[in-house]
Amino acid sequence: MPAVIMECPDLSEFQETLKQMRKADDIIVNTINSVIPTDSFHADQTTACKSIYQQIQQGHDKREGFIRNCISFTLGNIKRLKSERDNKADNDDSKSLRSEQTKLRMLQVELTVEDLIKQRSVKVFNERCRQYFKPPS
Repeated sequence: MPAVIMECPDLSEFQETLKQMRKADDIIVNTINSVIPTDSFHADQTTACKSIYQQIQQGHDKREGFIRNCISFTLGNIKRLKSERDNKADNDDSKSLRSEQTKLRMLQVELTVEDLIKQRSVKVFNERCRQYFKPPS
């Protein structure tokens, strides 16, 4: 992820992008089974498992960075809207503020979902690859 905070104005677009980014985790069982089909198949399981592990980790890091980036952007919007609300007598922006706060809660839920996906992927990986590759702790 770039160090620059990107805008995340459309939650639907954000969720669709996240869905696409999670495809590798969704099919991890099939991926591992295609790389390590049976004991009689003499492929280089160590290299295959190491490669899969690196792909999983890169995906997790990228998605977590993407979510955290959007959380930071949304927090900035909330602070700005609160400041604007405090400086004005009328509360025309209260709807925008509530909308951003709702968006923030949804992004925080996505972070929790990401953690669950990571746990599931690591569990599946360890079940099939632990005898061939031990990831660094």
